[in-house]
Amino acid sequence: MIDMSTKLAGVSLKNPVMTASGTFGSGMEYSEFVDLNRLGAVVTKGVSLTPWPGNPTPRVAEVYGGMLNAIGLQNPGIDTFIERDLEFLKGYDTKVIVNVCGKTIEEYVGVVERLADTDVDMLEINVSCPNVKEGAIAFGQNPDALRSITKEIKRKAKQPVIMKLSPNVTDIALMAKVCEEAGADAVSLINTITGMKIDINRRKFTLANRTGGLSGPAIKPVAVRMVYQAAHAVSIPVIGMGGICTAEDALEFIMAGAAAVAVGAANFTDPYTTVKVVEGIEGYMKDNKVGSLSELIGCV
Repeated sequence: MIDMSTKLAGVSLKNPVMTASGTFGSGMEYSEFVDLNRLGAVVTKGVSLTPWPGNPTPRVAEVYGGMLNAIGLQNPGIDTFIERDLEFLKGYDTKVIVNVCGKTIEEYVGVVERLADTDVDMLEINVSCPNVKEGAIAFGQNPDALRSITKEIKRKAKQPVIMKLSPNVTDIALMAKVCEEAGADAVSLINTITGMKIDINRRKFTLANRTGGLSGPAIKPVAVRMVYQAAHAVSIPVIGMGGICTAEDALEFIMAGAAAVAVGAANFTDPYTTVKVVEGIEGYMKDNKVGSLSELIGCV
């Protein structure tokens, strides 16, 4: 009997495969392709206190080995999210992790408080949002700002808190340690890497926002390295993501120290990717006579 279960801050997942925020909606769009019951967890698209319109178009561009996006965390706000998205997810036997975004600590806390009495299993805090009070520096790029927001959210949260780290920093291990010291229950990484594309025929930026977040296979080696560094810097669970397209990709992250993994950009090219990764990990464990996923976590 193969045990694919994993545990994140006291929350048990049937397997380590989850969705990466912003690439799977809240599961509704993908439910006709994917049996959500097969997944370890569904991580929702980022939700804010009030509706956000997102950035002007064009805001998505294909690049070698992935894509750039500058969606701007467009979402309908917490009220609609609770009434529509959470109600939908109640019908499935999978863990629900809500990605929370905001422009100020007060906005983040507002969402966290609204979710306190809901059937949400964990919160993932997107600290790559611009911090208006810090001159538009992302919380995740400033250790002091990261410490402050982590502490404040932990004071208010009823569910375990995952801090989603920005890779656009000098020392990812330091940022992971700051989160752990401030009370975070887990960290997830990596978020997208800042990139740019120029249309040489129009002699203009391809994205209206000029820059966007690079995701897809191109960032995987960077992501694996950062997950390895974070996992060796902290004792709390690490969730790995960044360019996972196959079970082999996912297993790299797990062997680097990730207790769970998230599939992101690959959902756009093949909506069945998450289930294929679950089945692939199971096949690997059978072929290699691995009885428990815990034998693989951090094995390198």
